[in-house]
Amino acid sequence: MTTPQVPDPATLAPSEEYDLYFGPNHPGIEGNYSVRVRLKGDVICQAVADGGYLHRGFEKIMEDRLWVQNIALVPRICVPDPVPMEESYARAVEMIGGLEVPLRAQWIRVLMLELSRICAHLFTFGGNAATIGLYTNMFWGVTMRDLFLDIFEEITGARIYHIYITPGGVRRDLPEGVLERIEALLVELEERMPQFEDLFFNNAVVIDRATGTGRMSAEEALAWGVTGPNLRATGVASDVRRDDPYLVYPQVDFDIVTETGGDALARMMVRKGEVVQAVKIVRQAIAALRKVGGPVRCELPNPLAWDLPAGDAYARTESSKGELGFYIVSNGGPRPYRVHVRGASSMHAVQVLEKLLVGSRIEDVAQIMFSLDACPPEVDR
Repeated sequence: MTTPQVPDPATLAPSEEYDLYFGPNHPGIEGNYSVRVRLKGDVICQAVADGGYLHRGFEKIMEDRLWVQNIALVPRICVPDPVPMEESYARAVEMIGGLEVPLRAQWIRVLMLELSRICAHLFTFGGNAATIGLYTNMFWGVTMRDLFLDIFEEITGARIYHIYITPGGVRRDLPEGVLERIEALLVELEERMPQFEDLFFNNAVVIDRATGTGRMSAEEALAWGVTGPNLRATGVASDVRRDDPYLVYPQVDFDIVTETGGDALARMMVRKGEVVQAVKIVRQAIAALRKVGGPVRCELPNPLAWDLPAGDAYARTESSKGELGFYIVSNGGPRPYRVHVRGASSMHAVQVLEKLLVGSRIEDVAQIMFSLDACPPEVDR
């Protein structure tokens, strides 16, 4: 297939310039989000992100709730990948309160984080495929993700908003037999990956449409605040799990997946590789959990009358979207004094998206958006 020639917008007549909205309820946008693009012909000459259609004001709401009440709120900041939200918030509270998380709880947290990463990437595979009309891959990705949600429901009692990771550990231990069921599901995922490869990742149409689309260099990515898979797709091997280790990640063997293309194809390939690495980490966590016993949380005071000492903390986590951080300030009271969430999507869905869309064609808007894997509630936080 030949790549269509993109005309120079400067050569088009002013009468051919017009505005078009993608979103907030549109199949070519990710979640309740909107982007207003100005076009000359079918070439984008300006793009303005327009959020605010989803959950808003998380940070201020958290400042009005007790420490324990926020556990139920934070997963909603990123629905496709809620576990890092719980873990980052809990770890920031633990840093302020001087709480030590039991070893078994740390391994459970790693297990949950990597299972959530797999779910999020499967969801993104489907979204990327749907942007070019490849709906079969979307159905496969959502179906496979749903099987992992069964595991989350068994462990936590909920499929999406788990409210499972709490300050001091996790809410309860793993149910009997769940490790064996996770292992069986990992085997099923590995058996299905060649089908994803044939239908999607090795598809000539996908490769042609994604190559060169939404390209950015490593220098641009670093200057724009890009993190996570989007940064690693430019060749920068940056990963919070290695750069600023937390939990038991220093004991885990995994590779940092990188590509050099910096385009939509490279971003998809990084996420595909991260699914493979997440499976590898989950298996190590399972092996450790069969050996490590003990409690799954430390002793806490009455959560309805719990005053943390004054202080502040910043806890950052490598989520599927990139670097996630919670900065929390305590004034010694029963609730946070200030909360700030550093969500990767705040950069990717606004500054980066607006820059990458300029010069692209109208049919590439959805693909660029999904290749960045933004999470709109993070922007509206």
